[in-house]
Amino acid sequence: MDDVRVLKDAAVVEVALDPVRASILDALAKPGSAASIAATVGLTRQKVNYHLKALEAHGLVEPAGERTWGGIIERYVQRSARHLVVSPDVLQDSASDPNQVADQLSAAYLIAVNARTVSEVGSIANGVAAATRLPTLTVDTVIGFRSPEDRAAFAAEVQSAIAALAARYHHDDGRPHRLTVSSYPRPEEPS
Repeated sequence: MDDVRVLKDAAVVEVALDPVRASILDALAKPGSAASIAATVGLTRQKVNYHLKALEAHGLVEPAGERTWGGIIERYVQRSARHLVVSPDVLQDSASDPNQVADQLSAAYLIAVNARTVSEVGSIANGVAAATRLPTLTVDTVIGFRSPEDRAAFAAEVQSAIAALAARYHHDDGRPHRLTVSSYPRPEEPS
């Protein structure tokens, strides 16, 4: 089971978003059979089996083993990924182009950059073997600024440091990697 799978096909998204099928996917946090899932979601085993076939046909669930008891073979399935993310490409031909957003300090620009990231990394990840690790780097932290001036000074230092590091390590004949750094006010967490 993958940790995250980016859905790039509208038909797969449609299957995943169907309320009954979404509840079946939720019930498959751990492997289950049609009978065990039916008990969890309140449907008949036959209806669950019908929906499982559709989910499996679209790659959203996968076989997880079998159990034989009383001459009956009970088939177990599991989610193909713990988390599903819809690629922005599903809603339009391509992800938002950050180059078409004039204000690089706007929320629209941040969203466009991150939508492109989901689209590009999702395409790469969906195209490689499950055991292959992509060479990525993610830094995720929270920093509190005392003032807008501190935030501006921090941003200037980060930009300067990244420019210096990029100049030091960039090689025209190297494999290109995209680097994005973003900052936004962290939403308040529910209490």
